Amino acid sequence: MRNLKMTLTALAMGGAMASSAVAENYTIGVSNTVQGNGWREQMICAMRAQALAEGDVSNLIVSHRNTDSAGQLEDLNNLIAAGVDAIVLNPSNPDALNSAIDKAISQGIVVVAVDAGVSAEGAYILSNNQEEYAYLGAKWLFEQLGGSGDIVYMRGIAGVSADTDRDNGFKRALAENPGINVVHEVFTGWQQDQGKQQMFDFLATGIPFDGVWTSGIDNVIVDAFVESGAPLVPIVGADNAGFVQYLTEVDGLNGAAVTNPGSVGGAGVALAVDVLNGNAPADKLVLVDPVLWENATDQGRATIEAAQNPNLDPEWPVSVTVPGWTDYTMEQIIACEGPGA
Repeated sequence: MRNLKMTLTALAMGGAMASSAVAENYTIGVSNTVQGNGWREQMICAMRAQALAEGDVSNLIVSHRNTDSAGQLEDLNNLIAAGVDAIVLNPSNPDALNSAIDKAISQGIVVVAVDAGVSAEGAYILSNNQEEYAYLGAKWLFEQLGGSGDIVYMRGIAGVSADTDRDNGFKRALAENPGINVVHEVFTGWQQDQGKQQMFDFLATGIPFDGVWTSGIDNVIVDAFVESGAPLVPIVGADNAGFVQYLTEVDGLNGAAVTNPGSVGGAGVALAVDVLNGNAPADKLVLVDPVLWENATDQGRATIEAAQNPNLDPEWPVSVTVPGWTDYTMEQIIACEGPGA
């Protein structure tokens, strides 16, 4: 994987790529503002595993807590004060962190945003293509309904750029299907318990609907239907292990999983090391394109069955690597251990 990544980077730079003959001792800081979410936990474990796999990272300082943009600004400034060589962050807001990001860059600290973008000039962004993620799932769902029906739209966190991008993708598909109507829209906070209760609450209203699009809070939405005895409708989620398993095991469930690997966190660490070693890509934006897996066809079911991994937490995406970027093993990401403290 590492050789492939280096080859791709070299091609992007026209073949002019410097290499380090002696391993460095880099300290990388990590900033994340959501705990208790399986996707984010996989992201952190991927960062730790990739830092361990890199020969140049001697220490990883992780700020991983539930907080807002003000709290993340504090965490970023603390990482800068700690003298890190690079910061890899999942930003709470595309604009609110710019003062700290600009400060870091002015001090020669490499900044890589993963999962969502930032507007600060000089920062690198390595993200799943969030708009395409939403568009693929919504398009499939609307097609399953023949272009007409009522939808429950379950989003992430208001104001986070990943949610904004997904909303743009969802609305792009919606514009192509004027017969689709959103009867209920909620923000789940990307929290399993919250999303499940929201579905319980809406089912209790008795308002009819024909399908559900979720922003990655998915297996618990299926649980809400089953536990309440409500008839299942088509559901779109992410490639979380629990939902992927449900797509082959729950009778009557018609659904699709769109890949959204939390392992972009590990890819972000790899990118930061590349930049520190003088191997920066030509473009500061790197997007990982999603793929849709559905259980409505034999081919789709075969793909889903092949993707299942019983060793993973149900809330973890089964896409545990980013080809061409991450180098760790399955055992390393599950162990969730990194260098340093």
